[in-house]
Amino acid sequence: MNYRRILITGGAGFIGSSYAIWLAERLEGARIVAVDNLKRRGAELNLPRLRSHGIEFVHGDIRNAEDLQLDAGEPEVIIECSAEPSVLAGYGAASEYVVRTNLFGTANCLELARRCRADVVFLSTSRVYPIALLNSIAVDESAERFDIADAQDLAGVSREGVAETFPLNGARSLYGATKLASELLLHEYADMYGIRAVINRCGVVAGPWQMAKVDQGVFALWVAAHRLRLPLRYIGWGGGGKQVRDCLFIDDLCELLDVELARIDELNGATFNVGGGPEASASLLETSRHCERITGNRLMIRSDPETRPGDVRLYIADNSLIHSRTGWKPRHGIEHSLSAIDRWIADNDAVRYLWES
Repeated sequence: MNYRRILITGGAGFIGSSYAIWLAERLEGARIVAVDNLKRRGAELNLPRLRSHGIEFVHGDIRNAEDLQLDAGEPEVIIECSAEPSVLAGYGAASEYVVRTNLFGTANCLELARRCRADVVFLSTSRVYPIALLNSIAVDESAERFDIADAQDLAGVSREGVAETFPLNGARSLYGATKLASELLLHEYADMYGIRAVINRCGVVAGPWQMAKVDQGVFALWVAAHRLRLPLRYIGWGGGGKQVRDCLFIDDLCELLDVELARIDELNGATFNVGGGPEASASLLETSRHCERITGNRLMIRSDPETRPGDVRLYIADNSLIHSRTGWKPRHGIEHSLSAIDRWIADNDAVRYLWES
């Protein structure tokens, strides 16, 4: 990797701060700048970690173009991690923040890339795929989970998960819509201005320093609740906890980003589904069993059978395309991810207020 000036937006968030520190430990002499508005509760806990690794922090908001006029100089590459990440954003509330952050903010970042001729790696989401179509994936139901059935009427779905060829027609939440619109905008900037870019549609990423909430970061939330003996609910799909997600450990994502930056010219213009894959998937019920073994605590989890707007029964990423293009595949299973989160919570009393208060 030849970059010496790197800008990470959302740089005090979970993925942004994790990758900034990952790079700082591996790129001697590189100037890494993290921009974040610190809106998300707990993001402030990452600031001492960033400073200790020599990462420059800028308290700025990508919604404001002037906040990206940085004294740090022109970046050679922008890692766009900033987002309002909640799929529930806008339901029963104003849409302004999610739209202005996830779409207008991306436009500001792309303008910066245009001016600086910077490369872009864009962190998108699996939520670009329509809710109704995801929920029409045929499944087999067992005692503890839903699984993708062999026979499917939809393109782009198999036992390996959801591929990039899955249909995109339909409603997907404001979160998903703004991220998909940002993808389209990025393609236009790349074509018009010669910006080299890669898009990653990430599923659930998990690991230490994830300030999880009920609407974002489900695996970290589940561990925290078991470690701290906090209430949990199985919500929707009959309240049995059978809905499934795959879990991508943060180090695996960081390794992928390294590969993409090292091969940006070869991968330019590509869009990849990125996740833990079938081997690292679990239902909420299975996740509870994992957490019980890891923490030694067992919870009485309530059941709420009503499915909320935006809920998806099952999502697993098919990593076949990114694997065929780069050889990358996740190395860590879900037990590793959950155990790492548990050790982080157990060793850091300062983070407990995020869930206990």
